[in-house]
Amino acid sequence: MSLESTILTIYIVSLSILFIFGSHGFIMIYHYFKTYHKRTEDLNEEDFDIKEFPLVTIQIPLYNEKYVTKRLIDAVCRMEYDKDKMEIQVLDDSTDDSVALTAKIVEAKKAEGYDIKHIHRTNRQGYKAGALKEGLAICSGEYVAIFDADFIPRRKFLKRTIPYFYKEEKLGLVQTRWEHLNRDYSLITKTQAIALDGHFVIEQAVRNRAGFFINFNGTGGIWKKECILDAGNWDADTLTEDLDLSYRAQMRGWKFKYLVNFTSPAELPADISALKSQQFRWTKGAIETAKKIYPLVLKSDLPMRIKIQSFIHLCSNLAYPFILIAALLNLPVLLVKLTGEYETTFKFMSIFIFAFVSSFLFYMYSQKDVYSDWQERIIFFPVFMAGSMGLSVNNTKAVFEGLLNIKSEFVRTPKYKIVSKEDTWEDKQYIAKKLPWPVYIEAFMAVYCFCGVVVAIATAQIAAIPFQMMFFMGFAFTSVLTIQQVSRANKLAKKRLNLKTA
Repeated sequence: MSLESTILTIYIVSLSILFIFGSHGFIMIYHYFKTYHKRTEDLNEEDFDIKEFPLVTIQIPLYNEKYVTKRLIDAVCRMEYDKDKMEIQVLDDSTDDSVALTAKIVEAKKAEGYDIKHIHRTNRQGYKAGALKEGLAICSGEYVAIFDADFIPRRKFLKRTIPYFYKEEKLGLVQTRWEHLNRDYSLITKTQAIALDGHFVIEQAVRNRAGFFINFNGTGGIWKKECILDAGNWDADTLTEDLDLSYRAQMRGWKFKYLVNFTSPAELPADISALKSQQFRWTKGAIETAKKIYPLVLKSDLPMRIKIQSFIHLCSNLAYPFILIAALLNLPVLLVKLTGEYETTFKFMSIFIFAFVSSFLFYMYSQKDVYSDWQERIIFFPVFMAGSMGLSVNNTKAVFEGLLNIKSEFVRTPKYKIVSKEDTWEDKQYIAKKLPWPVYIEAFMAVYCFCGVVVAIATAQIAAIPFQMMFFMGFAFTSVLTIQQVSRANKLAKKRLNLKTA
């Protein structure tokens, strides 16, 4: 086999795998329209008027969250629910001065009559999963609601979720849709919002309505305590303890309810390092969960359609290494095309454009479903695609660590209380001050893909230019922003140090 044919073979295999995952958007859109009549939450207003509400435990897992802890605890305490029926656990694994601040907030709420406990661990064993498990062992509630530090639950959260447990037999979880407090803060938050809306507006809703497995999203949901225990409790052997428990529970026969029309507002990461950290954890954790859970799914007596959908759900992050391979081979493929050979092969490759169309429609309908100004929002789709390509280095590393059982710390996503455009994160305590080694690969890929843009323009390969540009912009975006952020953080840290010693 010649070098040219080897390059084309690897390239086509990579594009084929990306095509399979990308084209799944068509299947989601099909089920979206097929199940659209089930879109309402199925309960009337009178159904929410339950006279005797049960005891609920609200768990708030924290790790160095000094900027947002008070905001969250205040929101939880504002919920329209009987104080005597609400137990609040502040599960604090913090290692900085936020511990003392949290303790003061908790004491103030106790004085107001709330049943709130500040549970501070010093070992961080099991990370978030460990904290939730320890809290569950001593909680009194029949139901357990969980909110991460970047959330602001609505006043009616409990009143709008608990009634479903009385209406559906063996219901184990009610998950609400994430709403974005700061989606218009920057280009980073706008593109994140598009990605998350695809998951929450289309994927979660459609999977739930069509009878496929969905996942607890780690926050903004409420569990039946019995369900958690029956499924084997929280487990810290993956970085996505929420996804892991979700599958174990559903395989035990528990039902999940997803509410697309009731939202839980949350703050999106405003800086690139926080975004990368979050994406790395989600990607690696999903691969770890797939390795752990999917063999059990295959061996089960579940219908084949659920097994296939579960594979797509758990394994879609396997696409990232192939995105990176495609980025590396784009330039050689352009040069191969100049030889004038393999014309049939290149004509066949045009079919892969349908994966791009599938992705566009998937995210377009997610915007159209919930936003009146969806046309203005979907304009950022190419930027989102470029950003996904740019994250392929970061997320490919996560995929291989997950596949190779390389263990790593649960790195939480820093939160800075960024809501309005006037808010800033640059001077905050938790900003990353070291350049991770993948950023150097991202910078190299940016230069490399720019060469591909130049070659495509110089050789008049017009069809290749948009994709070469997206790869270039994606890698340039992730690398330059990371370098700028770390540089800025170090300058500010040095300035603060000089002021202290002056």
